Amino acid sequence: MPADYFPLFVMLVVSVAFAAIGVGVSALIGPRRPTAIKGQTYESGMPTIGTARRRVWIRYYLVAVIFILFDIEIIFFYPWAVVFRQEPLFLFAEMAVFVAILLVGYIYVWRKGGFDWY
Repeated sequence: MPADYFPLFVMLVVSVAFAAIGVGVSALIGPRRPTAIKGQTYESGMPTIGTARRRVWIRYYLVAVIFILFDIEIIFFYPWAVVFRQEPLFLFAEMAVFVAILLVGYIYVWRKGGFDWY
């Protein structure tokens, strides 16, 4: 059984070594010319305003989590579509229940104001 994992181990060692060698060679022979302009904070070409230690609107995180939640749930549609022809009636009923649960969650978040960006 452990012999079955040997190719995976070799691939892991080779990939880590390749990455380490690349970073090491770059650090050894790469140019180092620090300047005051290079040391400044850069954010998408816009000048920075204030400090980085400011409060972030919590609704941003709420919408991000809701997006990830619904996005991951939508991923379950692909395996369902792959095996749908095996038992169409049962799988259709099963997906109808799944979509109903998604719809209840969506309506709950909508009523709580999770999608409002005012």
